[in-house]
Amino acid sequence: MTDWLHTLQRVGERGLDCVLVTVTSGQGSIPREAGAKMLVAVDAIHGTIGGGELEFQATGIARNLLRAGGKETRRFPLGADLGQFCGGAANLVFERVSPGAAWVEVLAAWQEAGDPCVLATPALGEGRLLVRANATWGSLGAGTADAQAAGIAHRLLVDPDRTPRLVTLEDGTAVLFEPLQPADFHVVVFGAGHVGRALVRVLGTLPCRVTWVDSRAAEFPRAAPENVRVALTDTPAGEVAAARPGSYFLVMTHSHALDLELVETILKRGDFAYCGMIGSQTKRRTFGNGLAKHGVPAATIARLTCPIGIPGIKGKEPGTIAVAAAAQLLEHREARAAGRAPNAAAEA
Repeated sequence: MTDWLHTLQRVGERGLDCVLVTVTSGQGSIPREAGAKMLVAVDAIHGTIGGGELEFQATGIARNLLRAGGKETRRFPLGADLGQFCGGAANLVFERVSPGAAWVEVLAAWQEAGDPCVLATPALGEGRLLVRANATWGSLGAGTADAQAAGIAHRLLVDPDRTPRLVTLEDGTAVLFEPLQPADFHVVVFGAGHVGRALVRVLGTLPCRVTWVDSRAAEFPRAAPENVRVALTDTPAGEVAAARPGSYFLVMTHSHALDLELVETILKRGDFAYCGMIGSQTKRRTFGNGLAKHGVPAATIARLTCPIGIPGIKGKEPGTIAVAAAAQLLEHREARAAGRAPNAAAEA
């Protein structure tokens, strides 16, 4: 699921309104692209539209809307008045979203079902239109505008360029069209020790969904990041079976025997994007021998990454390992998106 949408749901589950700030368009150089979002709740800010004075002023406007409600569109020249010298201008839409907003729940359900879709939001006025291949939901407020907008959205669904764009419809309505793909970055972390905790803190800042698995309740912090689901279980191998195809697995438990069981289960499943295990080259060789005795083919064993982390970072501190491992996941994800072999990014 889109990261901002998941956060919007989590804020709503706490019974809180929030203001959704969206970059609708820009001219010249702007700090974030069209479609970038920031959520402002009474007690927290999630995401960013570029930082600096622009974000400071936008946050103030959003906090006012939390009290007053409604929707606003603002244009911000990125010049001396904002203390920013990008040389462009950013157009932002501010909209208060209440808990349980119907469009949020529908969009979340489509994303969870794995359906690519387009979110159409008018720059002014109420309304929202959601479009997927076989269904539409909602309205921009006028039948003719809905028909034209749905046609644009259907064309965007098959357009390989998934860049959000602001379009002025025939009736003069300016509408932001945002093509949204189902989440493709699911990470499963086995182990809540020092390195596991450090890694999850890093992953909590990235646009991914994390399942964090351990059998020891006391090892988990009181609160996990918004994008993390804690799985307290005595049968961690079950989380391998439950993971989505194309998931990224990281094995770093307190037990070498459990590490071996999990790695074998992941490798035999086969449809993973990445299988990494914390350890040394010696551990890698020992596990390779053990996996071969269990009938795992050599080509499959070769897909195991151990040690983990991008080359060149030698530190053994939990935070250092966590950053290096997270960077390696990002490299693999970029390589897959570009259609390259997973190790091509590291070699480059």
